[in-house]
Amino acid sequence: MVEILIFVILAYVIGSIPTGYIVVKLAKGQDIRKIGSGSTGATNVKRVMGKKWFFIVLLLDALKGALPVVLACFFASGFRDLGLIPVLCAVAVILGHSKSIFLNFTGGKSVASGVGTILALNWQVGLIIAAIWAVITYISRYVSLGSIIALCLSPILMYLFNQPIAYVIYCLIGAVYITYLHRQNIQRLLKGEENKVR
Repeated sequence: MVEILIFVILAYVIGSIPTGYIVVKLAKGQDIRKIGSGSTGATNVKRVMGKKWFFIVLLLDALKGALPVVLACFFASGFRDLGLIPVLCAVAVILGHSKSIFLNFTGGKSVASGVGTILALNWQVGLIIAAIWAVITYISRYVSLGSIIALCLSPILMYLFNQPIAYVIYCLIGAVYITYLHRQNIQRLLKGEENKVR
């Protein structure tokens, strides 16, 4: 139990590192939470700093999501067959990103960090999810739509790849949580008011 607690706390702290906030604060001296959607994620960073920094923050957030899960898979010997510790760390990461302890429990929508956790759990599923996100976003020009659809497909893909049931359940819970974080985006999509990627 102590081992589990240490890994989960570490995962939450790593997930809480506000990459987008730090980048914008250092480069522009602005609080990203007061710009655009108020999210600290890559899409909102793009509004301030452009496409290059969108991809940099996207990559950093994905790495932030993957790292604690990889460490858990590598070092946590107990419960490995069930995938319990990696999944608990994955949950902690996405909670940390969306409810950062460093930003008074505000943050982003956990898409990139969530995909990072999936990549760490199963790289094939993670790459497919990333490809689905890219294709849907490119065709529709809506980042939120690509994010929601891709992550909602993740539990199905985990199941089809015969992954531990804990991984499937995590992806299901993660998809529901991240869809909930996109609730305002969904309302704007239904009204035709969502911002498109140019």
